[in-house]
Amino acid sequence: MSWVQGLMVAAAVLPFGAALAAKAGGRRFDNEDPRPWLAAQQGWRARANAAQANLFEGLPFFYAAVLYALYAGSQPDRLASLMGAWVALRVLYVLAYILGRGTVRSLIWVAALAVNLTILWA
Repeated sequence: MSWVQGLMVAAAVLPFGAALAAKAGGRRFDNEDPRPWLAAQQGWRARANAAQANLFEGLPFFYAAVLYALYAGSQPDRLASLMGAWVALRVLYVLAYILGRGTVRSLIWVAALAVNLTILWA
């Protein structure tokens, strides 16, 4: 598997890490009907669930940018570096979200968006 493929997979599994954080160890978690339980959460669990949703929302633009960059003939090593930066920023985003650091989270989100735009024109 190439770095580009591996980073695409890493981006795809990031939301599941946030979901695991939101659900793991929760009292009375019902895997048969998880949405009402998640909707009732507060604090860091609610923020982890919100991070999960945001990660899913960001995937289409990331994948579109990567696929367009590949189509346009971007250098795979440069593209993989940018993708790695995006994935790392999104991991930091989840951590900032769970820790309740709103300003930091927003700055990381903007940085990840800038990297995504750079990927698009790589």
